Amino acid sequence: MDWLDALILGIVQGLAEYLPISSSGHLEIFREILGLELSGADALQFDVVLHVATVLSTIVVLWKEFLPLCKSFFTIARDDNFFYVCKILLSCIPVAIVGLCFKDFVEQFFGGGLFVVGICLLVTACLLSFAYFFRNPAREKKEHIKGHDITWFDAFVIGCAQAIAVLPGLSRSGTTIATGLLLGDKRDKIAQFSFFMVIIPILGEALLGVKDIISGEGMGESVGTMPLLIGFFASFLVGCAACKWMIEIVKKGKLVWFAVYCLAVGLLCILW
Repeated sequence: MDWLDALILGIVQGLAEYLPISSSGHLEIFREILGLELSGADALQFDVVLHVATVLSTIVVLWKEFLPLCKSFFTIARDDNFFYVCKILLSCIPVAIVGLCFKDFVEQFFGGGLFVVGICLLVTACLLSFAYFFRNPAREKKEHIKGHDITWFDAFVIGCAQAIAVLPGLSRSGTTIATGLLLGDKRDKIAQFSFFMVIIPILGEALLGVKDIISGEGMGESVGTMPLLIGFFASFLVGCAACKWMIEIVKKGKLVWFAVYCLAVGLLCILW
């Protein structure tokens, strides 16, 4: 992998992490287009580095909301922010189980072609479409449906959706946001919750990656230090812009257009 490949993949990650089109799936697609051959472990670890960059972009963009959450949680303030963080922690339990118990199983889907990506993109398209038509904006306005704040049950169900969305092509943001909309959560609340809930799993995966590198089980020769740095900064900068954009898109309820996109790209992946 050279610096240009890393730059392209970083830009793709920065956009696709927040837009409901699957960042892992699009990284697989562009690896195929660029002719990059990475092992499942190398591909997954490179993806984690790019995901860490977008996690940092989330913190930067939403820092006004993020800092009060940290303050309340670490001071055990027992206010709404404290319980909000507790809901985020609850949502992380399913993906933690998947990461700890089924990591080897998940790795085999990375770097292995586009058929699985295509199928998962079609599933993403179905989820986004169902969420859009189930919570039709015209019906909401007519029936005065405004949605509710995220409950403990909602947090756990959304967490289960995130655990399933580890597969390449199944959009994490799309799956979690669509699940929240189907549960009746407020649009702006579920978008922000979706972006915050990924912070802990990604940082946890990054720490495990550092442990592997220290123990000599890190990346192979397919990925070098310079491509990692270039991909990281590209993903971070583009992610900052995409995060703001996605929150506005969710508020306006325009997710159905991404369903059309995922349907088209999914079919192309299968035909490829």
